[in-house]
Amino acid sequence: MRDDTLRALIDRNEIIDVFNRYATGIDRRDRDVYRACFVDDLEVDVAGVEALTGGASQWVDLAMSAVGGFETTQHIITNHEIQIAGDRATGVANLQAQHWNPDSAYVVGGYYTNDFRRTDQGWRMRRLQLTVTWTQNR
Repeated sequence: MRDDTLRALIDRNEIIDVFNRYATGIDRRDRDVYRACFVDDLEVDVAGVEALTGGASQWVDLAMSAVGGFETTQHIITNHEIQIAGDRATGVANLQAQHWNPDSAYVVGGYYTNDFRRTDQGWRMRRLQLTVTWTQNR
């Protein structure tokens, strides 16, 4: 196997790992795991969220507060399409996120189009963009 092919496979796997840690961190309410997914100057484009000027720390506070109103959540992120260009990458992946309380549930479907940057600590999200394609309240 050529070195560039091997590097591309490793990078792809590491970027998918960031998506996985993102879902695990928010679902387990693990602020440290979730925060480690982002560079400091994170940009966020999520439906219903005004532009953030505080970067990753502000986003983590907002996200943890939002899921704090639910007994549990489950973010399922699949079908990863990764495009790598040196130390930058774009990852597109489908999302289904369930937000559950004993008397209600809110489900979101859509997809992420996230930009990643290679850092000294590994790949991190530079831009988080969620396009919501459907929702369901129960």
